[in-house]
Amino acid sequence: MAKLIDGKAIAAQIRDEVAQETQALKSCGVTPGLAVVLVGEDPASCTYVRNKQKACADAGIYAEQITLPATTTQEELLRVVQELNARADIHGILCQLPLPAHLDDKAVIAAISPEKDVDAFHAVNVGHILIGDEGFQPCTPAGVMEMLTRSGIAVEGKSCVVIGRSNIVGKPMAMLLLHANGTVTICHSRTVDLAAVCRGADILVAAIGKAKFVTADMVKPGAVVIDVGINRDENGKLCGDVDFAAVEPIAGAITPVPGGVGPMTIAMLLKNTLTAAHRQTGK
Repeated sequence: MAKLIDGKAIAAQIRDEVAQETQALKSCGVTPGLAVVLVGEDPASCTYVRNKQKACADAGIYAEQITLPATTTQEELLRVVQELNARADIHGILCQLPLPAHLDDKAVIAAISPEKDVDAFHAVNVGHILIGDEGFQPCTPAGVMEMLTRSGIAVEGKSCVVIGRSNIVGKPMAMLLLHANGTVTICHSRTVDLAAVCRGADILVAAIGKAKFVTADMVKPGAVVIDVGINRDENGKLCGDVDFAAVEPIAGAITPVPGGVGPMTIAMLLKNTLTAAHRQTGK
C-alpha cells in the first residue's frame, strides 16, 4: 500500500505560511498585489482564475482581475500588460492561458516584466531556472518539489523520469530535479520503449495530459509516483495521467487526483507573489 502524498494538506501549510508573512509585510506598509489577465470566457480558465482570487483573498494578497473580451487585439492586450508593469501596487502579473487563437501567447509572456512574472514563463526567468539561480520557479514544478521535500522524499542520487517535455511543466520539472541532484531522464512521444524507461525510475513524474496513461507495468515497485495530469475518464470523472487504482498497490508513494499536485500550484503562485513583493519593495 503506497503512502498517499496529500497535496491539499501540504498546500494548506504553505498558504498559512504565506498568510503570516503577508501580514508581516503589511505591517511594513506593503500589500502584495497580483494582477490576473483573463481574455475571453473559457470555462476552465474562469474557474482557475476564481480559485486564484479566492486563494489570494485568504492569504491577504490583493488580487485584481482584468477581464477582456475574446475579440481583444494583440495591441490592446500588450497595452494592458505594459500598464500593469508600470504599477507599483502590482507585484505579480499572469495572463491566464490558453489565449484565444488569434493572440500570440509568446509575445504576451515576453511583454511581462521578468520581475513580475510570477508564472516564471519569461525567457529571462527560464534562463535563471536553467542555471540554477535563485528566482521564480514555475508553480507546478515548484509545487512538486515542495511535496517531495515536505514528505521526506530525497531526490539526491535517485533516478528521476519525467514524462512530458512542455515548457510549463516537463522541462522545468527536469531542471529542478537535476538541481536537487537527481539523475533525470525526460520522456516524450518519440521515446523508444517508454515503459522500460519508466520502470527504471525511483521518482516518476507524469505530465502529459492523457487519462490513466501510466499503467502498473510502467512502475518500479516502491517508486514515488507524481501525477501532474488533470483529465476526465470515460465516465467524466476527474482523473490524472496515472491509473491510480492499478499503480497505487505497487508504488511506495503516490499523489492522488484530485488533491495532489493541483492545490500546490496555486500555493506556489501565492509564494511567488509574496517573493515578488519583497524584491520590488526591499521590505
